[in-house]
Amino acid sequence: MLVQPYLFFSGNCEQAINFYEQQLNAKIEMVMRYKDMPEEARQDGPQDVNPEAIMHARLLIGDGVLMASDGCPQDDGGGASHKGFSLSLNPSDAEQGRKLFDNLAQGGQVTMPYQATFWAKGFGMLTDKFGVNWMINVE
Repeated sequence: MLVQPYLFFSGNCEQAINFYEQQLNAKIEMVMRYKDMPEEARQDGPQDVNPEAIMHARLLIGDGVLMASDGCPQDDGGGASHKGFSLSLNPSDAEQGRKLFDNLAQGGQVTMPYQATFWAKGFGMLTDKFGVNWMINVE
C-alpha cells in the first residue's frame, strides 16, 4: 500500500504543478479540467467553478506520486490551507538536497535552513510560494 498526498489549491493549481515540474523535475502525468467533465456528471458537480480550473492532476516526483486539484473542500473563502503536515523529499545526496531546497524556496519562506545535522547529511524545512510545507532530508 502507498500513501499518496492530494493537495487542494484555490485556483492556482496549474501554477503550482508547473512550478513543481520545473523545480523538482516532476513529470505531469495527467491534468483533467472541469470543462472536460462529462455533461451528465456536470449536473451533480460544482456549478460556480471556472471551467479552466483543474479538477484533478497527477505528478510523478521521483518514485512518488502527488495529486492536486483546484477543488478545495476546506476553502471557507480564505484560500486553501496546508497546515499540520509537510511533504518530505529524500534525495540521494546532500548536493541534490541543496538544489531541491533552493528550488522550492524560490518565492517561499525558509523555516529551517538547509544544513548538515546530527541525524542527516542535509536537512531543511520551508514553505513554498503556494503555502505547502516541505522537508528535505538526506539520510
